[in-house]
Parts: sequence; structure tokens; C-alpha cells
Amino acid sequence: MLETAITLMQEGQSPSVSDVAEAAGVSRATSYRYFPNQADLVNAVVDAALGPILDWLPRSPHVEERVADLMEVSLRRIGEFEATFRAALKLSLDQWAKTRAGTLGLEAPLSRGHRIELLRNAVAPLHGAVGEQDLDRLAKGLSLVFGIEAFVVLKDIWKMEQDEVERTIIWVAQALLSSVSGVERGGAKTGR
Repeated sequence: MLETAITLMQEGQSPSVSDVAEAAGVSRATSYRYFPNQADLVNAVVDAALGPILDWLPRSPHVEERVADLMEVSLRRIGEFEATFRAALKLSLDQWAKTRAGTLGLEAPLSRGHRIELLRNAVAPLHGAVGEQDLDRLAKGLSLVFGIEAFVVLKDIWKMEQDEVERTIIWVAQALLSSVSGVERGGAKTGR
């Protein structure tokens, strides 16, 4: 069922649990045992699509290398599963609108936020080298270019191809890193 859901989402659909059951040739009762609601289904598909991103661990003590490595692993994977991540974003936006309108009801919310832990881990070498407020702002700033949202802006609005999207995101990440006061190559304090 998970593979079927991934296939449907890679085709640009936001399938319901019933849609996946029908496409997979299993009963609706069986599908609802595994995925009680659409949010659970989408969360499982997104986690499967994230794959190596969720497993990322830093190999370097230097913040620039850690961020570059995380971006390299992530950008390729996000590009590969772009339609899946766009479908998840669509569901998240739909739920936001329903919440604002008071019509979400008992629908389970889509869980998001993997990037917070990943980015905090990537910038961890800066603990003590910069203030906690700057460190927090850096992680939040990096989150603006770490995910499907940056792909939507750069591809849909700027009409960029995948390689240019990747180069632009990496450039922005490097610019954010270099903007943190007191940081030089390797995350050491410069004393500025």
C-alpha cells in the first residue's frame, strides 16, 4: 500500500486512504487499519520519500561542511520525490485553510517539522561561538531554503531547472552562514 501511495503521489495526486486501497487492490478496511486517515498515509509516504535525509548524520565538525553535506543529500532527494513533497505541501495548505475556516473537524493534522532537528544538528558546531539568538535565527533562515517550498518558488516563479535550483539554494545557505557575526571557515570565531 505504501508503494502504491508513493506512486500516486509521484503522479501529482493527493490520494485518500480509499483511493490507495482501490489502486492497491486491497479492502478499505485493511487500508484503514494501516492508515486510519489521510494524514497518517501522507506522513508515511513523506517519511519514506525523505529516506536518507532522515538518516543524515554529520561527518564533519565544521558547520559549512555539515550544512553543505545536508543540502547535498537533501536537494537530490527532494528533486527525486518532488511530486510527493508537493502533494504533502498541498495537503498541509488545505488543512491550514480548513483550520482557518473552522472546517477541519476531526481530520488528523499532517505532521511536519523534520527540518528543525536536521538544521539544528547541522549548525550545532556554532554553539558557544555565536549567541543562541543568532544560532536560532540561522537555523530558521536555513529552513527557508531547505524543503519543497524553495523548489516551488524557484521552479514555478523563476522557471529554474533542477541544477540551477540546487546551485541557488546552496548559495543562499552559504550566504546565510557567512552572515553570522563572528564566524569564519570551519565555524571558528573571528573576533569581529
